Amino acid sequence: MAFRVLVSDPLAKDAVDEMKGAGLSVDVKTEMSPEELAATIPEYDAIVVRSATKVRREIIDAASNLKLIVRAGVGLDNIDVEYAKSKGIEVRNTPGASTNSVAELALGHILSLARHIARGTVSLKAGRWEKKGLKGVEIAGKTLGIVGIGRIGRALAEKANGLGMEVIAFDKFVSESPLPGIVTMVGFDELLKRSDFISLHIPFDPKEGAAIGKAQFERMKDNVRIVNCARGGVIDEDALAEALASGKVAGAALDVFATEPPDVNSPLFSQENLSLTPHIGASTVEAQDRVGAEAAQIVIEFAKTA
Repeated sequence: MAFRVLVSDPLAKDAVDEMKGAGLSVDVKTEMSPEELAATIPEYDAIVVRSATKVRREIIDAASNLKLIVRAGVGLDNIDVEYAKSKGIEVRNTPGASTNSVAELALGHILSLARHIARGTVSLKAGRWEKKGLKGVEIAGKTLGIVGIGRIGRALAEKANGLGMEVIAFDKFVSESPLPGIVTMVGFDELLKRSDFISLHIPFDPKEGAAIGKAQFERMKDNVRIVNCARGGVIDEDALAEALASGKVAGAALDVFATEPPDVNSPLFSQENLSLTPHIGASTVEAQDRVGAEAAQIVIEFAKTA
């Protein structure tokens, strides 16, 4: 019997066709409720998900034939990874496929914050001409502090360096610079004190909580600008709202949120110096093609030995 694959979130058509061409039986069933997924998943040997599908304990318990979960993307926070492994189910992701797209979005947010692009768009559409109130800054010559110097952090560092920024970084797992001459590794406190812009590229650890909270904001220089294209929760959103309101933080750009979709009635959303995107770091044509191709190859290679 053919190896059966369930694709429960949108995936590039070429990736689906590639798996079918390799002799796998592939069904695409998106936007299922948890109840529908639990009823459907017993038929399948593998499931490919993006961020929408949550593969929690109850789904894993229902998956009587499941051998492989592939997250077509980087973060695994929508999958109970350790529980799946305890049931003999392998969990894989595609960490490199969206690197450039996320780094480009972070850079775009840095430029938007520096020149008030989002705020200027909103105010003009509202009929206001706020030219005098939108004086920005150049990013050339400014210090960019990158928290987490993995694939995405390194890609952003190279791009920022090319635009004349001084790049410093902190990573609790890395002591020596992966990009000598481009990135200088520093302690976390030094990064907070020196950076004009801070960009986060770390996972969220529920055990540790937010990496940036009230205490960290207090150690930053005045008029710092902050970007989070990593994971919701790594910044304390209430503390960020206070720092924006006080003027300590000149601007913040978020692509990810502690709860998605976020509560638009949050105090954070009342701040004008805030730029937002709806978790679109990997949402480019190129990234989705690479993500799909990598996910398909993982499934195909796994099926050969299953």
